[in-house]
Amino acid sequence: MIFRNWQDTSIPALGFGTYELDNAAAEKMVVAAAEIGYRHFDTAQMYHNEEGVGRGLKSSGLARDDYFLTTKIWPDNFQSGDLQTSVVESLRKLDLDHVDLLLLHWPTEDVPLRETIAALNEVKNLGMTRLIGISNFPTELIERAVGHSALPLAVNQVEYHPYLDQSKVLECLRANNMLLTAYCPLARAKVLNDPTLRAIGDAHGKSAAQVTLRWLLQQDDVMAIPKSGSPKNAKANFEIFDFNLSEAEMADITELAISNGRLIDPDFAPKWD
Repeated sequence: MIFRNWQDTSIPALGFGTYELDNAAAEKMVVAAAEIGYRHFDTAQMYHNEEGVGRGLKSSGLARDDYFLTTKIWPDNFQSGDLQTSVVESLRKLDLDHVDLLLLHWPTEDVPLRETIAALNEVKNLGMTRLIGISNFPTELIERAVGHSALPLAVNQVEYHPYLDQSKVLECLRANNMLLTAYCPLARAKVLNDPTLRAIGDAHGKSAAQVTLRWLLQQDDVMAIPKSGSPKNAKANFEIFDFNLSEAEMADITELAISNGRLIDPDFAPKWD
């Protein structure tokens, strides 16, 4: 296992994502992922599966201190008062008294960022989360969020895979002592048949997906949260700690980035870097 250390917190760099899993599937897959060895789990208010994730964690038999849990606040709840209430509701669904990381899911212009960050700080000060952060924030908004926050921000969770260059975001995060969590790390399975990734995988006895996840985790300050509805695939995604990519292989994968590589770009998305 590879860990990322942020201040006094050690975070497993490979997590298990639960997007598009309903409560029943999330419960089942969290239990399976825990058995495989995952100790970092990711959910969100928008996924509508916090109850299932919570049940899965309870059923896994893991002690509370043995796993790292992230959830994310939807922009509809960004006003002060609404945000705090929504976190109480998330904790009720998860059946926990705190999460490890609480993120703002997407930036929005509907509520002043200063107000939202202040409410996020309050939730942290109340002990409802150990760490706070952001998600889907480009560099300009990262700097604004950091400037508004009285408390350090730990993470920005963004789309990141070989076809999307996130070097500007990663540079900005490192300058602000923050980590990057990569969602959609396998580019919605587009990496599976990539000739470059498959050739590198063949050299290591690994799949293109495993090579991609290894490429992410060999970058300083980067974590990844692949999602799977299959225990078999979840297990394969976890089997990436027994090989290393060379500098040349890392560079070859980085060069796969293309100008239209972004896959997640809803109408309400910010202006990307």
